[in-house]
Amino acid sequence: MSAKAIREYYGKKLVSRWLSNYSGSNVYNLEDRALLVTSSAIRPEDPGSFESLKVDHPWLSETKLVVKPDQLIKRRGKAGLLAINKTWPEVVDWIKERMNKECKVERVTGILDTFIVEPFVPHKQEDEYYICIQSFRHNDEILFYHEGGVDVGDVDSKGVRLSIDVGALPTVESVKAALLTHVPAGRQDYLASFIVALFKLFRDLNFVYMEINPLVVTDDGRITPLDMAAKIDETAHFLSSAQWGTIEFPAPFGRAEFPEEAFIKKLDQSSGSSLKLTILNQYGRIWTMVAGGGASVVYADTISDLGFGEELANYGEYSGAPTLQETYDYARTIFSLMCRHKDPRGKILIIGGGIANFTDVAATFTGIQKAMKQYREELLENKVDIWIRRAGPNYQEGLKNMRITADELGLPVHLYGPETHITAVVPLALGLRDASDYPEFDAAQDNRNMMAATKGSSSTSDITTAVQGMLDFDFMCKRPRPSVAAMVFPFSGNHYTKLYWGTDETLVPVYTTIGEAVAKHPDVTVMINFASFRSVYETVNDTLNYSHQIKTIAIIAEGVPESQTRQIIKNANEKGVGLIGPATVGGIKPGCFRIGNTGGMLDNIIMSKLYRPGSVAYVSKSGGMSNELNNIVARNSDGVYEGVAIGGDRYPGSLFLDHLLRYNDNPEVKMMVLLGEVGGIDEYAVCEAIKSGRITKPLVAWVMGTCASIFPYEVQFGHAGAMARGDLETAVAKNTSLAEAGAFVPKSFDAIGEKIYEVYSSLVANGTIVPVPEPPAPKIPMDYSWAKRLGLIRKPANFISSISDDRGDELSYAGMPISEAIHEDIGVGGVLSLLWFRRRLPPYATKFIEMVLMVSADHGPAVSGAHNTIVSARAGKDLVSSLCSGLLTIGPRFGGALDDAANMFMTAVDTGMNAKNFVDTMRKQNQLIMGIGHRIRTLTNPDMRVKLVKEYAKKYFPATPVLDFALEVEQVTTKKKATLILNVDGCIAACFVDLLRNCGAFDLAEANELLANGCLNGLFVAGRTIGFIGHFIDQKRLKQGLYRHPWDDISYQTDL
Repeated sequence: MSAKAIREYYGKKLVSRWLSNYSGSNVYNLEDRALLVTSSAIRPEDPGSFESLKVDHPWLSETKLVVKPDQLIKRRGKAGLLAINKTWPEVVDWIKERMNKECKVERVTGILDTFIVEPFVPHKQEDEYYICIQSFRHNDEILFYHEGGVDVGDVDSKGVRLSIDVGALPTVESVKAALLTHVPAGRQDYLASFIVALFKLFRDLNFVYMEINPLVVTDDGRITPLDMAAKIDETAHFLSSAQWGTIEFPAPFGRAEFPEEAFIKKLDQSSGSSLKLTILNQYGRIWTMVAGGGASVVYADTISDLGFGEELANYGEYSGAPTLQETYDYARTIFSLMCRHKDPRGKILIIGGGIANFTDVAATFTGIQKAMKQYREELLENKVDIWIRRAGPNYQEGLKNMRITADELGLPVHLYGPETHITAVVPLALGLRDASDYPEFDAAQDNRNMMAATKGSSSTSDITTAVQGMLDFDFMCKRPRPSVAAMVFPFSGNHYTKLYWGTDETLVPVYTTIGEAVAKHPDVTVMINFASFRSVYETVNDTLNYSHQIKTIAIIAEGVPESQTRQIIKNANEKGVGLIGPATVGGIKPGCFRIGNTGGMLDNIIMSKLYRPGSVAYVSKSGGMSNELNNIVARNSDGVYEGVAIGGDRYPGSLFLDHLLRYNDNPEVKMMVLLGEVGGIDEYAVCEAIKSGRITKPLVAWVMGTCASIFPYEVQFGHAGAMARGDLETAVAKNTSLAEAGAFVPKSFDAIGEKIYEVYSSLVANGTIVPVPEPPAPKIPMDYSWAKRLGLIRKPANFISSISDDRGDELSYAGMPISEAIHEDIGVGGVLSLLWFRRRLPPYATKFIEMVLMVSADHGPAVSGAHNTIVSARAGKDLVSSLCSGLLTIGPRFGGALDDAANMFMTAVDTGMNAKNFVDTMRKQNQLIMGIGHRIRTLTNPDMRVKLVKEYAKKYFPATPVLDFALEVEQVTTKKKATLILNVDGCIAACFVDLLRNCGAFDLAEANELLANGCLNGLFVAGRTIGFIGHFIDQKRLKQGLYRHPWDDISYQTDL
């Protein structure tokens, strides 16, 4: 959604706050005092709530006031929702009478909960004017009338207009000449300069509509917008958020936002997918969960066209490859709302969608299945009948799994694939058609196209995946070489990327600038822009610098601000460059070429016979629905000759008529199809072309959004441009005009396939179309990754990992999600136990591990490892090199004694030796006892590290037989020499053996295997790494120079 209405309060605040930036030396004395009173901020029954407002805004008691609801309500004055010239106590009483009360305004009934209070501005009737600024495709328009107020009447017919081209600005002289001829001469200059400043603000702050009625201009030089309605372009948030500040987009009056809607809106804002939900009638019997913006409209249309619009409960979409969690959250929200109010007839849930381009249907169904399991009892209790029609990548697996889930849960679920018209499930669900005429999906039979599927490149880049899809289509169509000449990526330097050409590999060059790519490939004329909405404006304008060569630009991104899109259109027109998009999947010419992901995955390409040309050309607003059109056309004619999705934004780069005229002039095209959308007036140009005879070929046309007429308030449909700004922009009016002009218009979208077949059959009958034999469907190799996902192949893994998993939504350690590890505060010791031992050790054990890391972290700069690290650091080596230098000294003489000490002590314990025999045996074998001995420490001068480790083990470990044995050995060895104590290595080794053997997490064999694998030395390495890094940083901080060992500390023995 793009254009969003804002409260009058915020519209006026933006004008009063920023107008001076555009006023030059003029001062307009704008009134900027206003107060927004909301039900969430005050309690009508509490007098103190209103009293605090007066304290915070003392002007409330100093002047007469105006009060009215600020909830996007039109004609408030005529509805009795305006109080003027009131004191603050009178305003308080007026609000109390209405706050949180139901109110009916024309057809709409809603709750009054937000009011705006402003100073009353005394003025005469002749001081009131009407002004409206709104944006259009090629220009902005100022509509002005020299009279204003509630009785202004039909300003469209009697007002005067000034059109300002995109990129141009009005002047005081042009405003006076075009708009102010009936304004007193003494006010003209002042009012004209105000209008010029207001227009600049309108443009810069990305307003798309601003109506002020009345605009009061008094003789004392004050200008006051008394009443304002405004919309801003939400997609321009990244451009204008600093000026907008905190701003809200309220729901239309009569449709209070549900908490569930707010939840989905928040989910949408944090997702790369599109998740939308609007509750139309919470008591409604018919609920939908539809994938795709265009598809969501045609499902609502069909329900409405069949006479069930008042029972439609919701409108929304989930699309753009949502994650399992996002789909689950969306589905459980729908299920929760649907099961809140019972209906004795039961409920109907339609899970539908067009043919997806790249969304894995089976993956998204997994989230829905999870929600179905959670809400099984509620779904059964509410007698919910579920009808599913879905197609796209992996749809067969998705429908098969959905069947299994439905059978397990005992839920009534009806399943259909792309062989069934997209909206055919609607009349089936409503009982208007015989279900026996529409066979359901059969997994055993519906695998005919699975071998033709492909997922594209294994690269994680969406652009590379799209390019691979284009190359696969090229290969399928038997092109001699790929249609993609090069890619442009400014952040990685010039290089080549490897892609598949059939079963072989090919290299596609990647450049950092469009200029270099154009220079190296002078035959290229098309640029497909995959840049994000933030970068589209810059990259397209950069490309337009090469308009001598680049003649067509396709813009894929959604969410491009309308101000930037309109400027792009202007620049492209001036350079003679054609545009497709923004917000498009692109276009396709069967048997020849496709843009990006147009046509979807290759199984859909084959099913829709897009590998060879047909006789039907189409143009559509919706990208997702263009896939559906490919399918519908293929099933009801000889197929598609060319298809273009111009994009769902209000201002697409090219128009329906641009493409229809091309098709009309192409002798290979015999008939055309137009799929329009509510909002905009582009379809009327097509009507005129038919009437004038410029379009002569048969045109089947349908405009989506006919359901809009059943809603008493504005509803924003799937695309940014899908909202009517007047009766002419409604789908019903446009369908009527197209039919009157001579287009073939079905009675609903559900019948568009029948209408295409009817026209096609007549062209075959009169000889215009001569059917040709169907060529064999081509084969395309399937990518390994996609084939594996479908379960068609297997291969042994190159290596196995059992300790961590980075697949899915979050990283896990030994099965524990990282979020759970953080939440439960398992610490470094807990993480180490999961990654080293694949066990969750008890808290005392993980605390011991952390203690070991602390006591072994460092032992001063003189030991060999630290010394080597310091020398390397001072030699200018980097951190990793210096760390490795230190770690490589660890071995039997430094640090590596832990493993040997553990092995000696536990072997002695396991064989039943006593301490004295053990010492004697080692002496006879002339072996040192690892873990025994210290340079200076004795029993009377103990090593504090040993004391801490020993006391902790004695206090917390279930048993310490190996530590006890090591202490007995110490008693024997210290009698021979005082420094032959149990040192820190020996103490840690003995304690760690006791920990692994007695903590309950391992049996004896498992504990012994872990010790044999070197985990004790690993503890020393992990701990000492901390110290080595510390020494490196210390040397860098001290800026120590190259180390050279002093010669007088070396004994030179040259005569050996």
